[in-house]
Amino acid sequence: MTTEHKQTAVSIDIPGGQIGADLVIPSQAEGIVLFAHGSGSSRHSPRNRRVAQVLQRSAIATLLVDLLTPEEERADERTGEFRFDIGLLAQRTIEGLRWLHENEATTHLPAGIFGASTGAAAALIAAAEHPTRVYAVVSRGGRPDLAETYLARVRAPVLLIVGSRDAEVLQLNRAALEALPFEKELRVIKGATHLFEEPGALDEVARAAAEWFRSHFSLDLI
Repeated sequence: MTTEHKQTAVSIDIPGGQIGADLVIPSQAEGIVLFAHGSGSSRHSPRNRRVAQVLQRSAIATLLVDLLTPEEERADERTGEFRFDIGLLAQRTIEGLRWLHENEATTHLPAGIFGASTGAAAALIAAAEHPTRVYAVVSRGGRPDLAETYLARVRAPVLLIVGSRDAEVLQLNRAALEALPFEKELRVIKGATHLFEEPGALDEVARAAAEWFRSHFSLDLI
């Protein structure tokens, strides 16, 4: 039987404006995961929402964040100018971490980041910049190579998940795995392509993410 959890819409202050987010906190949550979207996606991404639902059923709270303002999203739809602005996406991810740290309902929860596509680079940069706030990172079909200069500074355990048929991204993730200095793992989903649209592929991603976060939320940070 599926348990539905109450979703709360919140606003996160950023320099010059606000970004929207959806917060879900299951009862007896053991931690919280911030979702860093990328490549033109938003907090309404159906794939990330499916992963978030699995995390919620595993007693993990979730914060799905729009890394772009509504104005930036409209501009990006026309030009694509923001989706590869990794510095901007990373800064917005860091603002989300700050909000989690300052918000009364979430400040006590250990935090992780789930990054998809270019959002994975933003997640890794945020983890490198704030090692005392990020307990774990999971990347789904991510571009960790776009955070190349930060990888050696990442202290959080990192799980990289890539489809076996996503050849170019798989090669980039294998190279990034070598650059990460601490606990790390590359999980290859057999038969999956970049968006994990094959039957059962996204469910496998969600289960792996839930296991990774749950196993690291109870650990002390470096």
